[in-house]
Amino acid sequence: MLVSTFSLSASGMLAKVLSDVLSIEMLAFLRFLLPATIMLGMLTFTGWVFPTGRTLRPVIIRALCIVGSQICFLTSLSKLSLVESIVLFSTGPLFIPVLEKLIDKTPFNSLTVFNLGLTFVGVVLQAGSPTGIDLRPELLFGLAAGLFNAASQVTMFRGAKSDLPSAAFNGWCFMLAAVILMPVAALNMMQYGFLPDDTAAQALTFANLNVPQTTLVLLLTLACSTVSTQMFRSKAYRLAKTGSELAPLIFTNLLFAVIWQVWFFDESLAAHKIWGISLIVLATLINTFVPRWLNQRKEASPAHS
Repeated sequence: MLVSTFSLSASGMLAKVLSDVLSIEMLAFLRFLLPATIMLGMLTFTGWVFPTGRTLRPVIIRALCIVGSQICFLTSLSKLSLVESIVLFSTGPLFIPVLEKLIDKTPFNSLTVFNLGLTFVGVVLQAGSPTGIDLRPELLFGLAAGLFNAASQVTMFRGAKSDLPSAAFNGWCFMLAAVILMPVAALNMMQYGFLPDDTAAQALTFANLNVPQTTLVLLLTLACSTVSTQMFRSKAYRLAKTGSELAPLIFTNLLFAVIWQVWFFDESLAAHKIWGISLIVLATLINTFVPRWLNQRKEASPAHS
């Protein structure tokens, strides 16, 4: 799981760097196409498996969800700091009960409402400035990325119960996502080229990124990082006895993101932004651990009566 969270944070860092070099549409397209090629290439050794019947619907829905999630995440990443974007993206688990309520009509509980309220306060604090509160669009894009990520996780949970192996399910989802984005990426490239349309003339974060070979190496590294995140997380869940064993390690993604931000981007966060991020992380931790703790107490109570 540590390798998975390290790879996930590295993917965010690389995407942050490449967002100064490529347009959001082109970067999202390549971020799906390259990992899909790698994962589907694995099927040449294990045997080709295609989604059919009941396995096709989860693949289509998840592909649409990850397209929305990545477009929103990359948009926020181009405007916000790495840590801010990853924290907002990590709010995904908070939206899962909301989606389950809409899809499966499961009841809302007070803890979910409390966590969502805490998250909203955290976002408002991040939007603060010396002149007041400014709910910038990039903050809303970051939250939308978390919402789409939640929908993707719900679909992935259902798809995991199908007959498709992990490499096949994720590979076809990513490939379909790349196909969906292909027309948009092609149109954007014809209009503006590979560079972001509003930053074509600005200096790049790293001076040597205008060398095509360097950009290609970073894209391939990003693809390998994405594949590593998917594969190592699946392996970790297979080895663990319960999912709660790995839950604390998921949040090491934020620690790695802080290291990347300080090391590569030399950025610091204002006090109100740190408080906002802390509230969002707290809400996510409560959402993860408190229900499990309550369930354990409920299961243990008959044994002591």
